[in-house]
Amino acid sequence: MESQGVYRQGIAVEVFSLTWMVLEFGVGCWSGIRAHSLLLVAFGLDSLLEIISGGALLWRLVVSNRLAANAVAKVERRASRIVGWCLLALAAYIVVTSAYNLLNHQGAESSLLGTLMALASLICMPILMTIKLRVAGQIDSAALKEDAMCNLTCAYTAGAVLVGNLLTIWQGWWWSDSVFALILVIFIVKEGLEGVRA
Repeated sequence: MESQGVYRQGIAVEVFSLTWMVLEFGVGCWSGIRAHSLLLVAFGLDSLLEIISGGALLWRLVVSNRLAANAVAKVERRASRIVGWCLLALAAYIVVTSAYNLLNHQGAESSLLGTLMALASLICMPILMTIKLRVAGQIDSAALKEDAMCNLTCAYTAGAVLVGNLLTIWQGWWWSDSVFALILVIFIVKEGLEGVRA
């Protein structure tokens, strides 16, 4: 019975997480395109990857009681690999676009909506990560732990968006958007490789 409660809590946190990620994806990409901000677009695309990951995990949590342990393990490995490859693709996109922007001296404009969304995510993501890690420990789910780490990556992305936007607004540093986006690649590649090797 206690196990059922843990699964229900996991399902509830994944549903909330998915809803948040849909909002982040829409706001991040829309405001990033409008402001020509690679950081905001990367923020939005990272949210899209978390939607894919969260969807797979939600399915895993819903059907876990009806599947054999080896079937659940297969689903978890498949979800981890999909997310891993998506993260590596996002890293490649950021590197190519950042290099292009830096070579052509293209900077981003500020975006109030994108900045507010990043601030909200910087607050919300560590809380979601903590809840997911607790549930993952109780149900012994490596994929849910990896999904929690995606929330940490999202928090790093949100922090980079905030710093990049503030530097652009206050100092007029046109290059800060691309440079901070490149710094994010370190975290994104690390998470991506862990997923691919699962």
